[in-house]
Amino acid sequence: MKTIGFIGLGLIGGSIAKAIRKYHEDYRLLAYDQDRETLAAAVSSNMIDAVCEEHDERFRSCDYIFLCAPVEFNVKYLEYFKDNIGPDTILTDVGSVKGIIHKEVERLGMESRFIGGHPMAGSEKTGFEASSDRLIENAYYIITPGGEVALERLTDFTEMISSLGAIPMVLTSEEHDFITAGVSHLPHIIASALVNLVNMLDSDQEYMKTIAAGGFRDITRIASSSPIMWEQICVENNQNISNVLDDYIRLLVQIKCFVDNKDSRSLYQMFASSRDYRDSIDVVDNGLLKKAYVLYLDIADEAGGIATIATILAMEKISIKNIGIIHNREFEEGVLKIEFYDGISMEKGAALLKKRNYIVYER
Repeated sequence: MKTIGFIGLGLIGGSIAKAIRKYHEDYRLLAYDQDRETLAAAVSSNMIDAVCEEHDERFRSCDYIFLCAPVEFNVKYLEYFKDNIGPDTILTDVGSVKGIIHKEVERLGMESRFIGGHPMAGSEKTGFEASSDRLIENAYYIITPGGEVALERLTDFTEMISSLGAIPMVLTSEEHDFITAGVSHLPHIIASALVNLVNMLDSDQEYMKTIAAGGFRDITRIASSSPIMWEQICVENNQNISNVLDDYIRLLVQIKCFVDNKDSRSLYQMFASSRDYRDSIDVVDNGLLKKAYVLYLDIADEAGGIATIATILAMEKISIKNIGIIHNREFEEGVLKIEFYDGISMEKGAALLKKRNYIVYER
């Protein structure tokens, strides 16, 4: 049996705690969070065994302590735990930028006691109430060990992460920060910039906002994420982000030249190569590219049409995540969009509706 400590029970900390409870019922979980209501909710749902204070002697008994607070707070906790953890305790974090905390680990001489971590999963929602024991399932979990961590401790930690359903991947902190600048941080910047651009270009009647197509909503969904978190990420990983922004800006200038010169061949090649590379990327439930379980239906515009479909699915105990009419179908098939929580529900729903002679398009 292991004892696991948590500093912070937000979306990520709460999800890891719930996953540990799900797969390792015998583990003892201790936690501290600034929000006492969060701790109360965690205790009442049996997610943790004991509530700790910020500086608590009970953390000394932990095999692992997950630092799940913002980076600047995690750095302060490193200083405290340097002299206040057991001889075999390993500290780990879940931050989106690894360089800054690894530098602090080196400064404090804690390279044998720290294994960096970053589950490549998340949500636009925040807080313990949004956490889930499935959040990191089938998601890459980047592990960036300190330079002096014993191999057996790294192996044990990696196996524990794997046991939670995640896919561990060991990288250096430098590799992690460069990679995430390109595939995570830059996309958030692009999405936010695009939303701000449309807001700036839109008329007082907000026609752009009204007819924004599914494609626009899909690629800008992440612009709804926490502005506080992304401000911190941009500051903490500024050099890597600046470098990939340079490359992206050069690419945009090149594309503008293609458009200005009506260079059809270059434009076609750009769209074709991006399509091929995008289609080669694996899509997993909780990774950077979220898999959506969506069906589209052609239905007549008549009273009770949506209610009938919802009833058909409900009678078979198929849960719907979202359902609604698509008003802009420039890039969509079907009139009605139904989103499910998982692939099994989507498949059952598709088969059931086809059996009822509905025209179903699967995404």
